Amino acid sequence: MPGTNLTREEARTRADLLRVDAYDIELDLGSAREGGTFRSTTVVRFTANTPGADSFIDLVAPSVEEITLNGAPLDPGSFADSRIPLPNLAAENELRVVATCAYTNTGEGLHRFVDPVDGETYLYTQFEVPDARRVFASFEQPDLKATFAFTVTAPEGWVVVSNAPTPEPVGEGATRVWKFEPTGRISTYITALIAGPYVGVFDAYENGEQHVPLGVYCRPSLREFLDAEAIFEVTKQGFDYFQEKFDYAYPFPKYDQLFVPEFNAGAMENAGAVTFRDQYVFRSKVTDAAYESRAATILHELAHMWFGNLVTMEWWNDLWLNESFATFAEAVCQAEAPGSRWPHSWTTFANQMKTWAYRQDQLPSTHPIMAEINDLEDVQVNFDGITYAKGASVLKQLVAYVGQDAFFQGVQAYFKRHAWGNTRLSDLLGALEEASGRDLKAWSKAWLETAGINVLRPSVVLNTDGEIESFAVLQEAPALPAGAKGEAVLRPHRIAVGLYELADGALVRTDRVELDVDGPRTEVPELVGRHRPAVVLLNDDDLSYAKIRLDEDSMAVVTEHLGGFTESLPRALCWASAWDMTRDGELATRDYLSLALSGIGRESDIGVVQSVQRQVKLALDAYADPEWREQGLARWAAAAEEHLRAAEPGSDHQLAWARSLAAVARTDGQLGLLAGLLDGSVEVKGLAVDTELRWTLLTRLAATGRADDSAIAAELERDNTAAGQEHAATCRAARPTAEAKAEAWASVVESDKLTNYVQEAVIAGFQQSDQRELLAPYAAKYFAAVKGIWETRSHEISQQIIGGLYPSLQVSAETLAATDAWLTEAEPAPALRRQVVEARAGIERALKAQAVDRAAGAR
Repeated sequence: MPGTNLTREEARTRADLLRVDAYDIELDLGSAREGGTFRSTTVVRFTANTPGADSFIDLVAPSVEEITLNGAPLDPGSFADSRIPLPNLAAENELRVVATCAYTNTGEGLHRFVDPVDGETYLYTQFEVPDARRVFASFEQPDLKATFAFTVTAPEGWVVVSNAPTPEPVGEGATRVWKFEPTGRISTYITALIAGPYVGVFDAYENGEQHVPLGVYCRPSLREFLDAEAIFEVTKQGFDYFQEKFDYAYPFPKYDQLFVPEFNAGAMENAGAVTFRDQYVFRSKVTDAAYESRAATILHELAHMWFGNLVTMEWWNDLWLNESFATFAEAVCQAEAPGSRWPHSWTTFANQMKTWAYRQDQLPSTHPIMAEINDLEDVQVNFDGITYAKGASVLKQLVAYVGQDAFFQGVQAYFKRHAWGNTRLSDLLGALEEASGRDLKAWSKAWLETAGINVLRPSVVLNTDGEIESFAVLQEAPALPAGAKGEAVLRPHRIAVGLYELADGALVRTDRVELDVDGPRTEVPELVGRHRPAVVLLNDDDLSYAKIRLDEDSMAVVTEHLGGFTESLPRALCWASAWDMTRDGELATRDYLSLALSGIGRESDIGVVQSVQRQVKLALDAYADPEWREQGLARWAAAAEEHLRAAEPGSDHQLAWARSLAAVARTDGQLGLLAGLLDGSVEVKGLAVDTELRWTLLTRLAATGRADDSAIAAELERDNTAAGQEHAATCRAARPTAEAKAEAWASVVESDKLTNYVQEAVIAGFQQSDQRELLAPYAAKYFAAVKGIWETRSHEISQQIIGGLYPSLQVSAETLAATDAWLTEAEPAPALRRQVVEARAGIERALKAQAVDRAAGAR
């Protein structure tokens, strides 16, 4: 039985048979404040290429009341296994389905949320990948596009937003009716409905005769924090940049951006009605890195209006055509758009996105960018660092290979040729080949259709005068992890080699050589005969996707002077290389800590600072020799306090160090400082101890036994909002008692009542790195429960639990053995197996790194 799955072959067969023309969807949300269920009526018109053939339509619902096909009633009891059979189709068909559908609290389908501040109900849809069928009967696959006309009944006084412009509601009494005009031809997964007493701010994008209405919405309880002008500014920059580069006008009649509660992803590119997690409406002071991240998300979703919405992949194996391009587009727009606040966006990309890609590409589940997606369960776990970050990195490499002008000329032809249609990889490559004059088949084979990551190392030989006698770039293709598909390959790379000299403590680039690297060894004759510089940096400007290593002399200089690079990007590349070496066991954790302590004080890029802070904490928790770990944590905590006190008052760096200290404080003095900041008895000049920072401080105090239930309750009374309730759940789960852990475990594993965000908060509090002994008994409980969770919970909820409660803090051979035994005996579904295997890989990597750190301590 298919359950809620759909295979690629089933989708292909259905697409060969059907052309879908139009949906008319009526949703009665008049009882939304009470929750439970709602009435959904779908009328869909479609043609069948083979009259008399059978097919099916998708629906996930508690019940079906009526099915009428071409005027003839069908048995509602035929609805089973998320499908309604459609027998003996005519050439032209009209199907009517009346169903009772359910609100969710999981962030899938039609999510229902009650704001504790005003008691009001807020709804929004989230349909990617296969969840439109939770709201209306649909042919749930991306290549069966159609027009969609929604008619919505909702409480009087509500705002209702969909893909088409919002009409004036009609009616009297307790409810009103909104009848939306049909959309253009789009896929089911980018249709949307957002309803509730949201508040909006409005503007318009003007470009000559072009007029696009813009809206930004949030809950009233967040309105005072909504900086709509800043959001509109980034949005308009994106409109200008993308319309110029794509040479195709924005294709939808309006553009709304809605910040909604309990959203599982960063955002979703619904056509003309983008939904964002409302943590992007900042309630408290955040660093500029948070604003940069929000801007990147805004631009990512706007780019999707072309990549993904106007032109859509045929099937999910080409998901990268959506996500890789949108990720590349967000970075290049921030780097190049006039007026952008973040022209250094490639630094952020190198330090964060590529680090994510490198990690993902070394897991047993690594896969080609163009992945093999056999069914919906495959794609639901494939929104990963390969699809987003590696794909975008490879596109940056492609731009360096063919030139940016030719690249965008190809993209322009692609949009014009395939507007409102569906495409495959070959369609895009064909357009790029025409524009660039290059044969990209070999490039595609090497970069898009193989897995794994290459390592580039410099080979420098000096003569007796200290001049370079030979210089070569060595390329390695490490074997793929056990269980990964495919084989390791060497690839062609377009890279730059940067030469840096040390002057008055600053590392300044004195020359740059750009070249093609291919095969295991590539000579660089341009550098022969030169004086050896202080630092030789491969892949300078971050043109290619590869792990880079420094030669011994360069590494020595960087260890002492990493903060001395005058530009942020080479610093970010060296930070990323050091982190990757630590994860790979080439650099001991204690040496990585020393490098971080040496260089982070001179790091001006706040995004890089915060990344290094997170990485140091992870390295100490997972990769340090357990016998030395506490010493390393003590050094890091002392440094965090020192940097906090020395930082410029009110600066982003001061806030970042306050949060970093709160993550690791351990001495009586440090914990006393946190408590003093929280109760106001201690002040650090310029540090605003606002709502979010208060919760950060309290979480650490709760985890160390310095704050009890009454302290948590008192803080919740100060901030009795949805966010406050989530923070309180984290604090309660973080308490260092057996009772607290048992309560948290039961609420997540033994009950399914928690919302997606509260469950996530409980898991975050449960897993405390200082509480390994307290958590040890839950390893066996995890393996006893995990398969049942997968089989009974929704995808988003089960994925949170499977990844979040895996015994990742129990770094031992016993955890590996227990995992292996479960993998053998439980016979998990492929998507479940993938998640557990990925978690297992973290234990294996940590054991290797701990051994390296132990050996370093003995030297």
